[in-house]
Amino acid sequence: MMKQENIRNFSIVAHIDHGKSTLSDQIMKMTDTFSFRGNEEQVLDDMKVEQDHGVTVRSRTVRNIYRATDGQEYELNLIDTPGHVDFNYEVEKSVSASDGVILLVDATKGVQAQTVANYRIAKNNNLVIIPVINKVDNQSAQVDMCEQQLYELDESFLETDIIHISAKTGLNVNEVLEAIVNRIPSPKGDEKKPLKAMIFDSHYDSYQGVVAYVKVIDGVIKANDKLMSINQKMKFETPEVGIFSPQLLPLKELKAGDIGYIITGIKDPSDVRVGDTITGQSRQTDRAVAGYKPAHSVVFAGIYPKDADFDDLKVAMEKLKLNDSSIEFVEHVSNSLGPGYRCGFLGMFHLQIVRERLINEFSMPVIITSPNVNYRYTLKNDDTLKTINNPSDLTDFSLLNTVEEPFNKVVIETPSETVNDVMTLVSKSRGILLDMDNTDQLVKMTYSVPLAEIAFNFFNQLKSITHGFATYDSQFMEYVESDIVKITIDVNYAPVDELTFIVHRLNAEKLAQEIVHKLKYVIPRKLYSMPVQGYIEGRVVARVDVPPLRKNAAVSGDKKSVSKKQALLRRQSLNKRKSAIEAIQLPQSVFDAILNIE
Repeated sequence: MMKQENIRNFSIVAHIDHGKSTLSDQIMKMTDTFSFRGNEEQVLDDMKVEQDHGVTVRSRTVRNIYRATDGQEYELNLIDTPGHVDFNYEVEKSVSASDGVILLVDATKGVQAQTVANYRIAKNNNLVIIPVINKVDNQSAQVDMCEQQLYELDESFLETDIIHISAKTGLNVNEVLEAIVNRIPSPKGDEKKPLKAMIFDSHYDSYQGVVAYVKVIDGVIKANDKLMSINQKMKFETPEVGIFSPQLLPLKELKAGDIGYIITGIKDPSDVRVGDTITGQSRQTDRAVAGYKPAHSVVFAGIYPKDADFDDLKVAMEKLKLNDSSIEFVEHVSNSLGPGYRCGFLGMFHLQIVRERLINEFSMPVIITSPNVNYRYTLKNDDTLKTINNPSDLTDFSLLNTVEEPFNKVVIETPSETVNDVMTLVSKSRGILLDMDNTDQLVKMTYSVPLAEIAFNFFNQLKSITHGFATYDSQFMEYVESDIVKITIDVNYAPVDELTFIVHRLNAEKLAQEIVHKLKYVIPRKLYSMPVQGYIEGRVVARVDVPPLRKNAAVSGDKKSVSKKQALLRRQSLNKRKSAIEAIQLPQSVFDAILNIE
């Protein structure tokens, strides 16, 4: 077993597409961790959604053995992290299990929003930060600019070497490995103390139950040890412990400083929680690990099974939460979609990834309703602030006193030639300019913007008008009282809770008309015409009729007797009255058409 002073636990953090996974692959190649046959790339990005989107969604861990220039062998436990803003919580989990980080910057793009956000996470955890500039062999590389931006980010980088690499070709990656050995400290655990290990991730195995990923802080874990989780109070015997290579590789034991896995045998996924502390049943630690701050959901939506198999959805959601602890969900029953979950996500991309994972990993096609954000309100006869994330829960407008919506501080850096387009976009989103600063060819603008305006498609629009050159960072500021109204949609005179929206009065009427007209073409047609109406404060502001599958019996061109037509009309009228009280079945295409998620 490796001596503790020769262990290094580190993460690679960066903005999306700056080359984290490529650098991870190169490190594994140079340490002979993985046998690369042919042109395999992004070995750690093994989920289908990661390969489809070309991004890292989940953190991955792998042990590398590296022989340094001093002649000694070192155990380098690498944790590859996501770069997309929606998966910051994954970064926080990974960094908390590390003793240092590599801060990777793309030489063609410079320091961007998530570079800064991930730097702050590492700094808040008091970790050693190794600055590395990637893609220096690219013709568009601006190495001097990147160095200056890093110095502005942290003056202490002036006192250290910023490493210039090409993760793709392997240029100077050996210098990164030497920096990990020389700059990042070894873990400080004590093998003789009672076992203390922190769960930083997990997954579910249908045969072995929950497999927990742990960082051993103190003590030793051996196969067949009797263990317990401090917070969940679960007792179990672990049949196997091991490391990631990157596949699971069984070992006899894990000791203080190691990062590895333990098989718990626990079959109920809800009994294992990320951030919990594992200790021995007979010899327990006297203090649990601090754990993680809970993730704060930004976007909320309903998830319902397509084929009414709610129990299968429940199992899938619980297994999904094992390795995506940022998702929140509570049971909810819809009048039109049946039993399901009301879920909280870190953003629209997070929502999309969850939907695709349910389909790919669990064969669980689902219906996801229109997303929304949190709102707060008070009543005329009650000053108590109430928070809602489901628009249908907002009380009748005649009883409302105030409604507050969340505002975010948004910082946008964009080339000077696209400033006017960006200002127009933010103005349409009801943004208020707080500050503007010019630096070289970039303009830095700080805005206060309603979260509802930026949570869904704002980032894609920003990338489009700036041709991908703008960087964007958003943080919650405060709740602000606004003129908010509720749009209610009726289909065939029956209200549909899932088609209820909370919006600003300024855009409400236009939005209601657009929604109603879109629904005309996506709601499944029946044998008779169905009215679709949009209401604001009890007033109809938009209406269309979904055309029938066949002509009205009374006005068809056939030469039927009057009594025959009357009989057909009575039967048709009876069917219409019956359908008005039936649950309206809405396909996913209805919600996708409204928000263009796909």
